[in-house]
Amino acid sequence: MATQTAAAAGPQQPDRQVTEHEARFLAGLRMLALGIVGVLAGVALAVAAGRQSHGAAVALILLCVLIFLASSLVLAGLTPVVPGQARVVQLFGRYHGTIRDQGLQWVNPFTRRIAVSTRIRNQESAQAKVNDADGNPIEIAAVVVWQVADTARAIYSVDDYTQFVTIQTETAVRHIASSYAYTSRREGELSLRENADEITGKLSAEIAARVAPAGVRIIESRLTRLSYAPEIAQAMLRQQQADAVVGARQRIVEGAVGMVQLALQRLRDEDVVDLDEERKASMVSNLLVVLCSEQATQPVVNTGTLYQ
Repeated sequence: MATQTAAAAGPQQPDRQVTEHEARFLAGLRMLALGIVGVLAGVALAVAAGRQSHGAAVALILLCVLIFLASSLVLAGLTPVVPGQARVVQLFGRYHGTIRDQGLQWVNPFTRRIAVSTRIRNQESAQAKVNDADGNPIEIAAVVVWQVADTARAIYSVDDYTQFVTIQTETAVRHIASSYAYTSRREGELSLRENADEITGKLSAEIAARVAPAGVRIIESRLTRLSYAPEIAQAMLRQQQADAVVGARQRIVEGAVGMVQLALQRLRDEDVVDLDEERKASMVSNLLVVLCSEQATQPVVNTGTLYQ
């Protein structure tokens, strides 16, 4: 049972996960200055070697080559980190940490520095056609606001974290749409149309659980499209109109009955007229006709008695 619940919540995470930690790095400006000094020193030695004897010239040239190589390695380790971006440091296939500090940094020149965007992104899912909990075909789409929180998981846990978020978002949207009805039929039942805040909260929670292995944090999700499919839209519109008419009629009748009860109560309390049961029935009938009729009623003047 626990395995089925975990499988429904999202993809299974691997047993051994790589999590983000800070990489070792040095200030890049200092290393840049050191590299430039090394290049200038190499150039000076090369110029000086041309003025020396053969043996001294060979020694100076070898020293110049070594300085150039060292300066090249120093300059190759420079890594710019712009705002909204991090650098994942990898050495010979092993993860060595992440650089999030902005500016020019220096790391081991033999490492590979992978750029990962940490900016906030919004992504809209494709419009999906799904059957809701009542079996009615609906069209639904959602927009998701997300951000990479763990750069190591984003790089090493999935092949493409952007595509992973896209697919898992569409999967969660389809699952939520099929779990609830478009409109509620029973009191207290959640529906996609009437309970937008609760549904989007459940959608955000499910997407967050599904994309957690990729180190992605869900900030917000909202439904951008929710409607019946075209083939049943007209029929459902007529059903909604009928429900609205029934609801309006019910409120009119409830109000009319209350007004009739109030009128009879006032007449009895103030002793205006003494009505027997038959006269009360006639008055109730007339009042209900006046109050519940869609058109204005025409009064009829009775010159006789109520029994004529």
